[in-house]
Amino acid sequence: MKNDSRPARFLWLLRPPVTIDRRTERVFLLIGSAVFFAGYDMNIFFLAAPQIQASFHIPENQIALTTAYFRLAAVFAMLIAASADLVGRRRLLLITIFGQAVFTLATAFTGSYETFVGAQFLTRVFGYAEEMLCFVVIVEEVTARARGWANGTLTSMDFTGAGVASLVFAAVTVLPGGWRALYVIGAVPLFLVAFLRRRLPETARFAAQKHGIKGKSKFAETMAMLRDMMRQYPGRLAAIFVAVSAWGFAISAATLLASKVLQSDYHYQPWQTTALFVPGGLLGLALAIAAGRLSDKVGRKPMALAIVTLCGVCFYLFYGGAPAWAMPVLWTLAFFGFFSGDVLVAGFALEIVPTRYRATVSGLRYLVEISMGALALMLEGHLYDRFHAHGPAIQWLLATIPITLVAILFLPEPAGKTLEEMSGG
Repeated sequence: MKNDSRPARFLWLLRPPVTIDRRTERVFLLIGSAVFFAGYDMNIFFLAAPQIQASFHIPENQIALTTAYFRLAAVFAMLIAASADLVGRRRLLLITIFGQAVFTLATAFTGSYETFVGAQFLTRVFGYAEEMLCFVVIVEEVTARARGWANGTLTSMDFTGAGVASLVFAAVTVLPGGWRALYVIGAVPLFLVAFLRRRLPETARFAAQKHGIKGKSKFAETMAMLRDMMRQYPGRLAAIFVAVSAWGFAISAATLLASKVLQSDYHYQPWQTTALFVPGGLLGLALAIAAGRLSDKVGRKPMALAIVTLCGVCFYLFYGGAPAWAMPVLWTLAFFGFFSGDVLVAGFALEIVPTRYRATVSGLRYLVEISMGALALMLEGHLYDRFHAHGPAIQWLLATIPITLVAILFLPEPAGKTLEEMSGG
């Protein structure tokens, strides 16, 4: 990809608050397209859980546990993502997008519960690593005055992908193969994105710092990196890991079982679920972009505190037996809070450490968040047995939201500052 410094056009709707060049625009589109299709793929199980449950005869108290198995993939995804601090962002992104495409397609042809879990596990190994690295690239490529906009826009692309998944899901009862067709439809565009991504350049920041340490062995680099990271930023790392631990524990079951509860408890048909998700998703998309832009002006911390609180309150009410008329509003605000809150919380891990550690910290953040979410999902099954309903079980899990809020207060404010100003590298 040529280094084109001409102003970006962004005729595709989402204009940044400041002028950026066409090279950054092309990087953004190559990264964003993958985030869009990941939003589609990663939400299929969330939408079609009742249909998949029926195909493989999954007991009710093992639905959340099944998702917990998927989330263990974060351990391997973190290792892949962290290696990008040694071999580069571009090389790993070429691998992750192709791996995600292959195993998404394989999921459609699984014949048993065990093979389904295995295929989805591998899909998420590459998908989780892909997500970690996409945000690393965007943070390193986009100017300081537009990083909030960039993160919010990527969130909206994820949101849009989930909305497209819900549109296709509306036809799940008539598609050949039912839920399996959803995975085939999601896999094909990923192969196209993998082909186009050959034009993705290495980030300028990684290329510059890699040149400076050329000649060291990979093992020596890894050991030095981990040692220096913990020595230089103990307070920042402790705060971000506490924040994401509590956030992942609180929110995982709430997000993954929403469609299941709508269909099981409120007797929504697939098309009715889509009728709720699409308008709500469009509104959430607009709110996510606005929140990203606003975080560039008022700061990441105030926005994160407000949005995480909104998310927790709305999910608590959603699972508290709210009347049917309130469900669309609660769903829209809760999922806007989840998508935007997750990006804001994760963004601290990207903006407050140097380039040398960025992919590693991003991977560790994701691993901690996903692992705590897996723990919560396993606990949800036990709470379901006690309460005989998903709603009160999930409300108990939401109790760790205040821990996230307190931890955010101890993080530095990165809005409007260059990555070098925040971390010195």
